[in-house]
Amino acid sequence: MLGWLFVAFGVAIASSVLPVLSVEVFVVAFAAHHPHLPVPLFLLFGAVTAVGQIAGKLLYFYAARGSLHLPAFMHRAAAASQSTGTPVPASGLQRWWHAVASRIRLAWLWLRVRCHRHPKVLIAATASSALFGVPPFLATTVLAGLAGLSLRTFVAASLPARFLRFTLLAASPSLVLHWWPVIHHHLH
Repeated sequence: MLGWLFVAFGVAIASSVLPVLSVEVFVVAFAAHHPHLPVPLFLLFGAVTAVGQIAGKLLYFYAARGSLHLPAFMHRAAAASQSTGTPVPASGLQRWWHAVASRIRLAWLWLRVRCHRHPKVLIAATASSALFGVPPFLATTVLAGLAGLSLRTFVAASLPARFLRFTLLAASPSLVLHWWPVIHHHLH
């Protein structure tokens, strides 16, 4: 079981950094394959997965706060302009993307100001997002970093919610396996 906990931790970190991976699918698949695990192991599995998810999301949180900087290769246009001393000509697509990115930055700035004025709403949204996934937890993580939410507050709002989410997901196949015959019997 210890090996599976390390795998769960790794999958949780990987899926929090690469949103195309789904730790939820992994948790449910693992639990469906091991439906008779005792409750303490489901709790431990939920805790390990939650810690891995929060650890991975801290990358986005710190990047949004400005504590982590993007690598130089991700600033290709700025680097090319600085090295030659001449501005890089923008194609139509680049101009369009710059306009879209400018609008997104303005929307984020508006949202950031609102979050500074109402930090309790941001904390509630972060906890709700961590538990239910709506709004997406990645987005609220970035917003929490942009709004200057403290690390302690971010972790306090999101870790218990993530723990509850993954523990319930881990327990769901077992609950269905045990309760479905009872429900089915009462329906017929």
